[in-house]
Amino acid sequence: MPTNRIVHVIDDDEAVRDSLRFLLQSAKIDVETYESATAFLAALPRIKGGCILTDVRMPQLGGLDLLRKLKSMEIDLPVIVMTGHGDVSLAVEAMKEGAIDFLEKPFDDEVLLKAARLALDRYGRDAKKDAERARIRERIDSLSQREREVLQGLIAGHPNKVIASDLKISPRTVEIYRAHVMTKMEADSLSELVRMGLVAGLFEAD
Repeated sequence: MPTNRIVHVIDDDEAVRDSLRFLLQSAKIDVETYESATAFLAALPRIKGGCILTDVRMPQLGGLDLLRKLKSMEIDLPVIVMTGHGDVSLAVEAMKEGAIDFLEKPFDDEVLLKAARLALDRYGRDAKKDAERARIRERIDSLSQREREVLQGLIAGHPNKVIASDLKISPRTVEIYRAHVMTKMEADSLSELVRMGLVAGLFEAD
């Protein structure tokens, strides 16, 4: 079972869990169900990805509390919350806490399936971005302090002469460092180098 394409359904109502399991599996979407947010958190160490579909009102640990807990743990699985009639204010609060969507019960099957597919696609894109960001950061970590300073100047859009003046070194020395940076970062062009630096989120362009 591809553990990065699973919808994790959390609801204290067994009938709801069974219904959602049947619906998702009928649409060829893998699903795991949990009777409580606590049960989901207990299983979290073995969960590799996917998205979360959770009821907002549950005993002990509700959907809002779960969102806050996941945020504190820096778990960034996309979360869709399910709310009962009249719980729109809770749904809005859930969105503020990081939920990407909410569904009011009773909801149309196709609406739920569309939301689940979008959440899974979003997780897939985010996972790829995270992997790329990690690779780029490894390359940045391999740079010397001076090479990082030159990289920062390049990402800010400064010409060699300005970088040289800021760092109190010669333009020729900047060129040498720039060549080292390009090699270590495995960048074929300045534009690619800038993109890498921005993806890594370590520097901001002026």
